[in-house]
Amino acid sequence: MFERDDKEMQYPPYYVLGATTVGVVCDGGVILAAEKRVSYGSFIMSRGGKKVFKITDRIGAACAGLISDMQILVRELNAYANLYRLDYGRPISVRSAAKVLSNLLFSRRLFPLITQTIVGGIDDEGSSLYTLDPLGSVIPDKFAAVGTGAEIAIGLLEEGYKDGLTVEQAKDLVIRSVKSAVSRDTMSGDGIDFLIITNEGVKEESIKF
Repeated sequence: MFERDDKEMQYPPYYVLGATTVGVVCDGGVILAAEKRVSYGSFIMSRGGKKVFKITDRIGAACAGLISDMQILVRELNAYANLYRLDYGRPISVRSAAKVLSNLLFSRRLFPLITQTIVGGIDDEGSSLYTLDPLGSVIPDKFAAVGTGAEIAIGLLEEGYKDGLTVEQAKDLVIRSVKSAVSRDTMSGDGIDFLIITNEGVKEESIKF
């Protein structure tokens, strides 16, 4: 009865959003890191994309997915963190920041933001880390990896992680895990951006390779 028109059945190209983003809890802090490459399928759009973001002086976020969605999500979380400080006279906790982010993501569940997020930092309860999917699930952990290179990076993190890692030891583990993922994931590469969060505040670093 009906004939299929092949021209009408054509679909736009599907772009896989590449990234390797990791987070590690260490003694007295948290390290968040992400490689720099921004790719859409086989096309490298940028070699200097930023995927780690400072939220407060003690909290940061690292993302994998659409850069635009990362940026709007981080801006909203930053605004809520500032409002929290004004309302309660104290900085927002890491757990509360993760819950705010979860609510923001869940409220858009019908048209989700295409981003996986790691939130980490240090507060009165110590160092903590949370992973969130695009629908807002909140998963606490000591280390995490998201993005297309996550399957490779998580193997090294699992093998090398132990309680009580120093900041330098955790940073070395992060570098090895991201470099390993980059060597096998064509959509990740071009260096690493770090967010090192300790009692002294947030320190941003970057390396190229």
